[in-house]
Amino acid sequence: MTMVRNTRQRQAVVQALRETHTHPDAAWIHGQVRATLPSISLGTVYRTLDALVRDGVVMTIERAGQATRYDYKHEGHGHHHVVCRTCGAIYDIPAEAVPMPASGLPQGFQVQDVRLEYHGVCTDCTRAEKRG
Repeated sequence: MTMVRNTRQRQAVVQALRETHTHPDAAWIHGQVRATLPSISLGTVYRTLDALVRDGVVMTIERAGQATRYDYKHEGHGHHHVVCRTCGAIYDIPAEAVPMPASGLPQGFQVQDVRLEYHGVCTDCTRAEKRG
């Protein structure tokens, strides 16, 4: 794992991700960062996000046909995701709510990361379907 320099651009991207509870795409992050660094390019934001993913600071959430979304890995606040199939909203659920499997893993296998997603329909979309 390579550690990138702690540049102003990197600090601004991390700050934008820390301050949101959504799971934004690079364009949204670029818009937020431009408020403090007006000359930053979208390409720089993408390169910074790639480096943060490699460093394990940020994780990606990818959906077929949609822009990659980014999620800051808050220290000590592990979580999984609930994804609405209708509107695409992504919600966090605490990792403690989902126990590790007690059996079924190959002998000696060491789990280093878990990415679990529940897919369904959120409350707002369910209400809209009932009204429509």
